[in-house]
Amino acid sequence: MTTAATHPHFTALYSNHHNWLQRWLNTKLGNASDAADLAQDTFTRILGRADLTALHEPRAFLTTVAKGVLVNWYQRQALERAYLVALAALPEPTTISPEQRLQILETLHEIDAMLDTLPAKVKQAFLMAQLDGMAYACIAEQLGVSLITIKRYMKQAFLQCLLTLEDAA
Repeated sequence: MTTAATHPHFTALYSNHHNWLQRWLNTKLGNASDAADLAQDTFTRILGRADLTALHEPRAFLTTVAKGVLVNWYQRQALERAYLVALAALPEPTTISPEQRLQILETLHEIDAMLDTLPAKVKQAFLMAQLDGMAYACIAEQLGVSLITIKRYMKQAFLQCLLTLEDAA
């Protein structure tokens, strides 16, 4: 929530740097429409932050936040492309409605967001087991950790899945 003290700083940051950030994103993406969306997402992400009053390098700060937004956007794009490839591989009679497609994509985004809450090695081990079908011993060898560590990683990942399901219910 924005306080009276941070609101003027956010407004100034937005008015002074929004166009610059949008141009910067446009050079990264080559698409003005996506750049405009991601610039808005960047400012939405920092809305209400109290530390805006102490910014000495606003463009460096905005670039850092925008890079995170951009990474998330690229991940969503890759996820959607993978889904469309998998969908295209289905037999012809298997078609889904736009509502079903949206629901599946939203579920994939939720799963991806849940996985992003895990430490990197835990996420990697979980994906190796679930997507690649690798045995825990093989994952341990590839990641250079013990088998018991992989079992702990998997327990942590499965618990996070359960917590996410409970929160959604």
